[in-house]
Amino acid sequence: MLKNVIVVVFGLISLFGFIGQADAEAPLSEATTECIDCHTTFQPGVVESWMKSRHAMVTPEQALAVKGLANKISNKDVPEDLRPNAVGCAECHTLRPDAHADTFEHNGYDIHVVVSPDDCKTCHMTEVDQFSLNLMSYAVKNLAENAVFQELEQSILGSASIQKDHIKFGSTDDDTKAEACYYCHGTVLNVAGTETRDTDAAGELEFPIISGWPNQGVGRINLDGSRGSCTACHTRHEFSIEMARKPYTCKECHIGPDVPVYKVYSSSKHGNIFSTKGDGWNFSPVPWTIGKDFTAPTCASCHVSLLVNTEGETVVERTHQMNDRLPWRLFGLIYAHPYPKQPDTTIIRNKDGLPLPTDFAGGFADGYLIDADEQTRRAQSLQGVCQNCHDTSWVTGFWRRFENTIKRTNEATLQATTLMSEAWKNGYAKGLSAKANPFDEFIEKRWCDNWLFYANTVRFASAMGGGGDYGVFADGRYHLSRNLTEMRDWLNLRKAAAGPQKRK
Repeated sequence: MLKNVIVVVFGLISLFGFIGQADAEAPLSEATTECIDCHTTFQPGVVESWMKSRHAMVTPEQALAVKGLANKISNKDVPEDLRPNAVGCAECHTLRPDAHADTFEHNGYDIHVVVSPDDCKTCHMTEVDQFSLNLMSYAVKNLAENAVFQELEQSILGSASIQKDHIKFGSTDDDTKAEACYYCHGTVLNVAGTETRDTDAAGELEFPIISGWPNQGVGRINLDGSRGSCTACHTRHEFSIEMARKPYTCKECHIGPDVPVYKVYSSSKHGNIFSTKGDGWNFSPVPWTIGKDFTAPTCASCHVSLLVNTEGETVVERTHQMNDRLPWRLFGLIYAHPYPKQPDTTIIRNKDGLPLPTDFAGGFADGYLIDADEQTRRAQSLQGVCQNCHDTSWVTGFWRRFENTIKRTNEATLQATTLMSEAWKNGYAKGLSAKANPFDEFIEKRWCDNWLFYANTVRFASAMGGGGDYGVFADGRYHLSRNLTEMRDWLNLRKAAAGPQKRK
């Protein structure tokens, strides 16, 4: 049985052929062979997916021998015992067993369920280190440990109940959180004991119970203490570069209406070209050649990938610090602002002492955001990509409109916030100064709509598409202006109804 499985494995690896190493049949370790012997029957989808991966076809030793920009292993000190064999089941799931709280004995091996970035770091050190500087790596902490964000989260996910003249949003359960905000932000994994399962292959076996699992959010806290999940973009077990380069991967979390990146991109000229011509593009090469491999940008080409021109000259280096080419953080909190210096945004304090990158009047949190020089460096890096298809006047004109859009949407947010402040001051709603949730009343939700949905949509339409209908009628400027008039009318009605007496 075992010999037959090994023959099938090598046959399939040979069938899938060339990816990076011509006609390579990467040898399998004894431990991985034993894994495949069982799992090819009980979890064939996992095995078949892995067989199509580079990991199955190229050994670390072969990958380390690749010279120049095509090299994909950034750690030159890969342990000797890992070098001669394919990167298979055992190479990932038995790595660093003492570091993982979910390690358990399984058929004679100490394995762990959750493979973490620090496991991937064994070969991909630079990429993991870069990702650790990215806001995504702190996504769960930045949400869960920010008191203001928690108020917003509770007003959305909290269990609603009618209490006299208002709706109260209480706490919610972990399963609701896990499939809502924390689906993308990530969960905190913990081992909550063990359970016995009756398996077809080996009878009764003990397995760890992992709370917060399953999850592949970008800021997940893993059982070895590391942050993030490489499989958020490079989905297991094929870990495909092609998949990470296509916009559908980013769509999973960036679809809106708070971050409407995919729907804006898909309706843009670039998205139109991708939809029409993308089937003929080559998404796998490293480096990725502008004009030869693809003819319009995807998310990855602007924000992540190593790009070269047709002369082989580097246009921009690969980075897994996703904001490394971004001078502005468009997501309004409550205003668009320069990017934070550190990935841990819980340390930020605005002039009012709140953990927000701007104050309610639109001022930036001094000392916590990148300066003008760094903004210029990042803008020039991003514009350098654009200039491989567009002339300077096109790029500078595009950028001028984009920064004007930031200014104008921030101005609109200031007007909405002025109205909201008036409502709080007059007692028509209760905000932070009253030690209340500033997001759970009708006028407060209207205020949120302005900066969380409408202003964001206008900005992303400008950045990802150069404008268009999403920036006007589809959650854009029309809704932004309409919402302002509704807020003003609501306040006028409350004033008229209250008369000379303020609401207590």
